[in-house]
Amino acid sequence: MEISADIINYNHSQMADDKAICELLAKEITTQLPEAENKVWHGHPVWFLDGNPIVGYSKQKKGLRLMFWSGKDFNEPSLNIIGEKFKDASIFYNSVGEVIIADLHRWLEKSRDIQWDYKNIVKRKGVLERLK
Repeated sequence: MEISADIINYNHSQMADDKAICELLAKEITTQLPEAENKVWHGHPVWFLDGNPIVGYSKQKKGLRLMFWSGKDFNEPSLNIIGEKFKDASIFYNSVGEVIIADLHRWLEKSRDIQWDYKNIVKRKGVLERLK
C-alpha cells in the first residue's frame, strides 16, 4: 500500500527536522507493514491492521512522538513513554539521526504480533481485549 496523500501533506507541513523524521517513519512503516491501511486520523498519521490502530506519529512539544497502540507489551526499554490508561508506548525524536532503523523494524514486527483491540474500545466501554 502507498502512503496516503493526507499523510504526505501532513509530513510536508512540518518544519525541516520534523519533516525528515516524518518522511523516514512513513516510508519505513509502509514498507514494513505493507498490508496496513494508512490515513490521517484525529489529526495525525496512523497505520491500521484490520481497522485496528497500530502505529502513528504526531508533533508534540517534546519532539516528534512515535506511538505504538499496544507498545506497552513489547517489553522494549527504548519505548519509555508508557500510557497510563491504555497499552500504548512511545518514543520521541528530535532529529532523523535519532531513529534507529533496526529498532523501528523490530517494533513494527511486534506491532503486527502483539495487538489489543482498540477498534472496539467504545463498544466495550473502554475495556481493551487482547487480539494477538
